[in-house]
Amino acid sequence: MNANEMIELSIKSSLDGSSEPCLFDCPANAAGAPLLVGLHTWSFDRFNQVKAMLPLCRERGWALLLPEFRGPNTIGNPRAREACAARLARQDVLDAVDRVCADYPLDPEKIMVLGGSGGGHMALMMAAYAPQRWRAVSAWVPITDLAAWLREKPPDSAYGKAIQACCGGAPGDSPAVDAEYRDRSPLTHVQALRDVNLSVHHGRFDRSVPYTHTLRLAMELEKLQAPRFFFEMFDGAHELRYDTAFRWLEKTLAAPAGPPVVKLTG
Repeated sequence: MNANEMIELSIKSSLDGSSEPCLFDCPANAAGAPLLVGLHTWSFDRFNQVKAMLPLCRERGWALLLPEFRGPNTIGNPRAREACAARLARQDVLDAVDRVCADYPLDPEKIMVLGGSGGGHMALMMAAYAPQRWRAVSAWVPITDLAAWLREKPPDSAYGKAIQACCGGAPGDSPAVDAEYRDRSPLTHVQALRDVNLSVHHGRFDRSVPYTHTLRLAMELEKLQAPRFFFEMFDGAHELRYDTAFRWLEKTLAAPAGPPVVKLTG
């Protein structure tokens, strides 16, 4: 599969009016089709998930949307401050979803989000930003606390430099910079995540993003008694297991949209 098999769209941002690119694929019979929003990883762009997600969506008759959301979270991106789950980036995803749902007869009650690593971070941020929009959100090996991740990386490493480029500096540099770290970190938004149908997975041997990122998030959501939160620590590293993710999304589509109502007794 390649990006030439997808439609290239340009979406006008509802916040700053900029034209933002995304890739889109729609099944021939689009009426009532589910939509999967696939999110690129930390250092890449909208083309990042074509090969992995497009064939799996086509097998199931799902539409696939791959937004750019201001590009990679790297110092080489001149718009790094607008990327990395900044409000502009988050709104880009919603604007793209609104556009394809307006132009194609997709089912607005069956919109899902999937991402890993930086895409997992963005998946959680989108879940918190618009919790009522998503039927299901699947996040893999996500960063949940940018300040903690910076402490875990050498400040002069590629990731260390990138985090600071996105947030405008290092934690403690100023109240404004500290606010950027908080606003872009899913751990800050656990209350908004509470009622989302959310599945988070992390490899126990992940050397890129420690599994403690997901563990801390899980502990906070458990305190809130989140009714539809599921998480897994698997025997693996920094990876997105697409077969597992798509099976869960399929299962979620087949189930009622609300919380489970069947109870066990005895």
